[in-house]
Amino acid sequence: MINVADLISESHIPGNYFAPTTYLQGDFESGLIENRQGGRLLALPDTLIRGLYSGLAAELGSATGLVLYNCGRKWGKNFFRRFSQEVSSYYQQPVATMEMVELVQCLKQCWKAHGWGLIEPNFSRYQQGFLVIQVTNSSFAKAIAEPEQPGCFIEAGLLSAFFSELSETDLHCVQTACESLGASSNWFILGIKKRLESVSGMVEQGQTHTAILQSLTANQ
Repeated sequence: MINVADLISESHIPGNYFAPTTYLQGDFESGLIENRQGGRLLALPDTLIRGLYSGLAAELGSATGLVLYNCGRKWGKNFFRRFSQEVSSYYQQPVATMEMVELVQCLKQCWKAHGWGLIEPNFSRYQQGFLVIQVTNSSFAKAIAEPEQPGCFIEAGLLSAFFSELSETDLHCVQTACESLGASSNWFILGIKKRLESVSGMVEQGQTHTAILQSLTANQ
């Protein structure tokens, strides 16, 4: 005889692990913010991010972007490790074996739950060796004061590390459009570093994200 309880158990589909109502938990008295596994979370006020940008710019000048990018890389590696552990534990399967659609959906929900805006990976250029990422309503872009060029170096570093770990390939990331400069979204292109060497020059020339992407893929 078929056990109904077993059927229900086997057909159970886990919900959204990063749903804000269950993923984020706070204690107003102690001032702590935790995720659903009890891991501590840190709130970064806009004032703190602006102060970080301006302080580094005053001390390091043109090297600020590189420092922030490397900080983002280190953050991204730790982020990928925690993301993998939490997602694998909840869905009871390694991240490496998940369907890409499921994995991307988890990343989108995770990004949103942490207050980093809305992220949309685009794999349509994958066969040509590039991954395009769109981030809308970025907290990091809002904190940039008097921008001259796209300046979300922390995000670029984070994305570089995350997708490098995921693909087991060392990927570089360059931002081609920024909300701080009036763009509707922040756009990033990931790929092998050597193949992205020309992008910074095109950004400085004021070329659009679409034009830069077309230039990169036209040579493939």
